[in-house]
Amino acid sequence: MCVICFTKALGHVFKTYLMANYNFEFRSWPVDFRWDEAGCPGRSPGHKAASQTTAQEALLRSASHGRPHPAQCSCLRKMRQLPSRLVCYVMAHSLGRWLLYPGSLYVMQKALLPLLVKGQARLLEEFHGKRAKLMACDGNEIDTMFVDRRKSAGVEEEQRGKRLVICCEGNVGFYEVGCLSTPLEAGYSVLGWNHPGYAGSTGLPFPENDANAMDVVIQYATCRLGFPVQDIILYGWWSGGAPAPPWAAKTYPELGALMLDATFDDLLPLALKVMPKSWTKLVVQTVRQHFNLNVAEQLCSYPGPVLLIRRTHDEVTTTHVRTSDQLADIRSNRSNELLLQLLRHRYPEVLSCEGEAAVRHWLRPSARFEVEDDWCVSKLQSYKSCLGGEDSFPWRVGKDLTPRRKQQLALFLARKHMKNVEATHWSLLLPDEFQMPWKL
Repeated sequence: MCVICFTKALGHVFKTYLMANYNFEFRSWPVDFRWDEAGCPGRSPGHKAASQTTAQEALLRSASHGRPHPAQCSCLRKMRQLPSRLVCYVMAHSLGRWLLYPGSLYVMQKALLPLLVKGQARLLEEFHGKRAKLMACDGNEIDTMFVDRRKSAGVEEEQRGKRLVICCEGNVGFYEVGCLSTPLEAGYSVLGWNHPGYAGSTGLPFPENDANAMDVVIQYATCRLGFPVQDIILYGWWSGGAPAPPWAAKTYPELGALMLDATFDDLLPLALKVMPKSWTKLVVQTVRQHFNLNVAEQLCSYPGPVLLIRRTHDEVTTTHVRTSDQLADIRSNRSNELLLQLLRHRYPEVLSCEGEAAVRHWLRPSARFEVEDDWCVSKLQSYKSCLGGEDSFPWRVGKDLTPRRKQQLALFLARKHMKNVEATHWSLLLPDEFQMPWKL
């Protein structure tokens, strides 16, 4: 019995030392890169000053939904709104944050500590990763890991290695054990970062803090790591796809591509699904004021290639209550609405009544269609050449097409912008399932 007790005590001491060393070592590091460092190519003179204030404004601006700005409200109205705003604030900084970002909880991080240490050791030893501390404009320190594959053996591997995939993990994801492994094993250079408040990153994981972290990560990739902006791909999984990647793609429209895996168009429908109906008003106000993760709105401002990955067995991004009816589940997947809003914005004439009906039918798991790919590509290329090769949206292509041709073009665009993967929400993609978005 004494031997068993001694072994348990030794294991506890070892875990305590491991955790203290894991956190303290990184906290004592000097900052490797700051958000306001000079010499970054391709940055406008006002970008440094603007990024400090616009992240929160850009993410939360749509929360008002047309209502007057608070500065325009009367003092009496402000006083009337004060109690509800106070309740929303308390809700957001307690239950709301715990539910949306459980990975920021100390208990969760302590439970995952052995996996985090093992995952980080693998990145450092097996892939020669480079860990760095970045300082965001809000003062948060962001923990990052970079793996360089630009000097890989073989022509194809080297071409992949020249592209940098910046990975944005989900609400319980860390770069040590998260979606970073998929593009890494597929042969791409990767840059992972932890949300504020996760593992070695400081701060709290609110949308504006995530956006500021995403901003300094991109600057670090271009200024310090030497990747051209057009060779950077943003890959976001689940809540990691909101709001930082769409906001960054909007802020840096020259980014190479954007991939959103198992994500949603808007957080509100998913929040209403899991909360009591009697809390509806409070949930709406809290989400709009503090967690306005409207991915679709941000995504439509990005003109580059986009790929949405829909998991056919996703149990999280659906608003339908889980049953044995897979058809009902997949039809309520919020990735569907994200795709439709993106296509409506980019190709409004194609996504007319007939085109949208065809896409909605295609979104069913058993739907099968034959599309004339060559004709669709030719039609889009012809329209693009008339624009002088610009990718600015919306495009008015399809205005003169018959309903049948519109359906063909709508289905072609849907297949190019969304990929179905037979997987559950929490499983990692296989390396061969990681493909670059389509570009005309």
